Amino acid sequence: MRCERLLLTQSGHNPLSECLPKSLRCLVLSLGAVMRRREFITLLGGVATWPFVARAQPSPMPVIGFLHPGTRDANLDRLRAFHRGLKEVGYAEDDNVAIVYRFADGQADRLSELAADLERRRVTVIVAPTGRAPLVAKATTKTIPVIFAVNEDPVGGGLVASLARPGGNLTGVNFFNAELAAKRLELLRQLAPATARVAVLLNPSNPAYETTQKELEAAAREIGLQIQLLNASTSREIDAAFETFVDKRPDALFVVGDALFTSRRVQLATLAARYAIPATFPTREYAEAGGLMSYGSNLADTYRQLGVYAGRILKGAKPADLPVMQATKFELVINAQTARILGITVPATLISRADEVIE
Repeated sequence: MRCERLLLTQSGHNPLSECLPKSLRCLVLSLGAVMRRREFITLLGGVATWPFVARAQPSPMPVIGFLHPGTRDANLDRLRAFHRGLKEVGYAEDDNVAIVYRFADGQADRLSELAADLERRRVTVIVAPTGRAPLVAKATTKTIPVIFAVNEDPVGGGLVASLARPGGNLTGVNFFNAELAAKRLELLRQLAPATARVAVLLNPSNPAYETTQKELEAAAREIGLQIQLLNASTSREIDAAFETFVDKRPDALFVVGDALFTSRRVQLATLAARYAIPATFPTREYAEAGGLMSYGSNLADTYRQLGVYAGRILKGAKPADLPVMQATKFELVINAQTARILGITVPATLISRADEVIE
């Protein structure tokens, strides 16, 4: 009777089964019923595991927002250094971390909208090196961690409560370029001993403008130099600043560290050569672009440090507990070819002290 019921309940038409004896057909149908029950039980077991499989899916990739007042092309070496720092703590772009780049291209007034875009994207951490970027990032968010690199005192500038215990959502690196003003003036005088009046090129939109101006004026007085202040916040204003040399020619030029000036370093080196004026710059990129001499922090190492801190925050560290790092690598670079073009003989003492002499 059971076999009859199986025969009656099967749907579909199978000519092969009709050719078999009734007893064999019964056996085949019974085995089929058993197999279907097992498949059904297996299916139920698989359904029961679906929530666990869903929970095992990898979490979304963390995102770093990179906010910079300058241009991407002018900072390629520094970006490579930043990636090296990330790699030191186990992160690689597009592998286990994403990076959203926002460059203001020298237009400082765009920083606020770029920072707001990163905040809307809910990035995991914002890296805001140099210029107004750190202050803009701080004003934009009180919750997203922000890592900065500044050449002025971050405590006096209102970025952190203290170097050892920053507090809040900011920490970073202080690379001291503002504090190195006196040293750079001394080196400039050694390179051009007849120097009495120095033109200083500053960007008035830089947050460290007033602090840098005061430090330079104090340092110049100590070694008996006169300062001629020149302001420029655009490429056109840089050209205009050099044009003043026709009427009031200084003996040398001192270019202050600034993201705009870094992005225009070829323009600055070219103008200094055109006006045949000895010039000192804050970082090696200027000397590599044809500038006479640079002295300052090794910013590639500074950006590497930024990458390390970004990675540590991705792993759960809090900015309030990460002390502001201090730059430790400083370098003197002299472009000997530019010196020859300007008719300057570089003293042997400077050559021996230089970290690199570009021939």
